[in-house]
Amino acid sequence: MKNISQKLPISLFFFSSSVTLSCNFSASGSNDYLHWYRQYGRSKPEFLVLIYINAKQAEVSKIDPRFSVNIPKTTTRTSTELTITDVRLSDSALYYLTHQVKPKITFKM
Repeated sequence: MKNISQKLPISLFFFSSSVTLSCNFSASGSNDYLHWYRQYGRSKPEFLVLIYINAKQAEVSKIDPRFSVNIPKTTTRTSTELTITDVRLSDSALYYLTHQVKPKITFKM
C-alpha cells in the first residue's frame, strides 16, 4: 500500500498571492504516476494535473494556466508541490494527490 501525506492540511493566503500545496509520497519505481485533483463541496473531484515521476514535464489539464507543479525527476524523490498563482476565492476547495502504479508490459520473443 502506498502512503501519501500532506505537509500542511490547512493553508491560509491572501487573494492575488500564490499558494503552494505540498504532499509526500512513496515511489515504487519507474511506472509511478501522480494525479492532483480539486474538489468543491460535495461535487466529484476534478482532475488537474498528471505527473509521470521520471518525466521532465508535467501534463497539465487545460483547467487554468495559474496551476503549476514541481516534477519529481527520480524515483528517490518523495514530494511534490502544486502551486496556484493569482489566488481567487473560487480556488477554495479540497486538493488531493493520488498515486497510481501502472503495470510494466514486457514482450518476449
